[in-house]
Amino acid sequence: MNVSITKGATSHGGRNRRYRKNPLPRILYYLVCSILTILFLFPLAWTLLMTFKTPTEASASPPTFFPRQFTLQSYVRIFSAGIASYLGNSTLVVLITVVVAVVLSMLAGYGFSRFSFPGKNVIFVLILTTLMIPFQSILTPLFLLLHFIGLNNSLVGLALVYITFQLPFSIFMMRNSFESVPRELEEAGLIDGCSTWSLLTRVMMPVVFPGIITVALFAFFATWNEFLAALIFINDTDKYTLPIYLLNLQSGLYGTIDFGALNAGLIITILPSVIIFLLLQRYYINGLVAGAVK
Repeated sequence: MNVSITKGATSHGGRNRRYRKNPLPRILYYLVCSILTILFLFPLAWTLLMTFKTPTEASASPPTFFPRQFTLQSYVRIFSAGIASYLGNSTLVVLITVVVAVVLSMLAGYGFSRFSFPGKNVIFVLILTTLMIPFQSILTPLFLLLHFIGLNNSLVGLALVYITFQLPFSIFMMRNSFESVPRELEEAGLIDGCSTWSLLTRVMMPVVFPGIITVALFAFFATWNEFLAALIFINDTDKYTLPIYLLNLQSGLYGTIDFGALNAGLIITILPSVIIFLLLQRYYINGLVAGAVK
C-alpha cells in the first residue's frame, strides 16, 4: 500500500510539474473567460454610461462611449416622469406571484412526493404536459375568464395569470426537492410527535430551502421581465408594469426619444434582478441541481 501511495504521489507531482512547465492551457482558459466576460458586460456598461450623459450627447451620432460631462439628470427626469409608481406596480405583482407560487407549489410538491392517492401519477403528468403548451395560445381564454370574474385590467388578475404560468414548473421542482429528502428524517419527526403540518414547516422546509429559493427566483425573473401578458391584460396607464412603461418611454413624443432617461429606466429595471440573484445564487444553484437531477 505504501508503494502504491508513493507511486500515486509521484505521478500527481509529475503532472503538477508538467502543468507548471506548460502554462498555455491556463493562459488560454483565462483568455477565453476574459473575452466572454467583456462581451457580456459591454452592453451593460454602455447602458450604464449612457445614463450619465446629457440628452444631447446621449442622442449624438456617432455615439461616444464615455460621457464628456457626467450628470445625473437622466435619473432625475425618469423619476419626475413617475417611474416610481410603475416600479410599485411591478413589485406588487411580483410579490403576489412569488408568494402564491411558492406556497402552492410547496404544498403540491409535498403531496405528490409523500402521499398516495388515486391518479397521482396521471395528475402529475398532466401538470407537466402544460409546460409544452405555448402560453400565447391561452391568453385569449384567460382574458375572457378574468373578464368574467371581474379581474380584467387588474394587477391581482395579472398576478393570477403569472401564477398559472409558473405553477407547473414550480410543482415539478418542489416535488423533486422533497423526493431528494430521506424518508428517515420524516420518520424521526413523527416519532418526536410532529403532525403533518409541523413536519412540513419545521422539518422539511429547512431541508428543501434551496428548492424554495429556486422556485421563488424563477417566478421573480419571469414576472419582473414579462411583457406580453401585461400588455394584453392591463389597459389603464396608471397600472402599467415597468416593461410596458419602458415601451411607452421608447416610443417617445413626436418621434423624439430621451435615450438617457430610457437607459436609466433599464438600469433601474435590471438592478433588482442582479442584486437578488447575487445574494441568493448559492441557494439557486443548489436547488436547481437537486431538483433537476432527481
